[in-house]
Amino acid sequence: MKKELLAGFVLIVSAVVFLMVGMPTAADVADVITIENKGYDQDRRGPVNLTHKKHAEDYQVACNECHHEYENGENVWKEGDPVKKCIECHDPIEKKGNVEKLQLAFHNNCQGCHKGLKDREAPFRKCTDCHERKS
Repeated sequence: MKKELLAGFVLIVSAVVFLMVGMPTAADVADVITIENKGYDQDRRGPVNLTHKKHAEDYQVACNECHHEYENGENVWKEGDPVKKCIECHDPIEKKGNVEKLQLAFHNNCQGCHKGLKDREAPFRKCTDCHERKS
């Protein structure tokens, strides 16, 4: 009886550990994510270094403010769901249906949030506030 109970306990603990190791969390994401300007006809600006950890932890930006999966006009993405690269849905060259072009999607989301934070001096007016200078 004790052996069966111990074996069951070990099996449950192993399953929980296995599931937890496979689940990505905000802690698994790099502190800074570089958003490259790939796929555009013309790359006029340098990349943007998004301080992911700062936005998530210090600024308390909810994950679904940036990450999304729309069904019937509603964002159904929730923390723990797979994170797609933006370019998987947002084409850099043309708008497809209701899906904005990549640059417009970034600008609307980032600038839209930053404009509401004028008191925190969040950059949004000059391109070089976010974009690195091209080398």
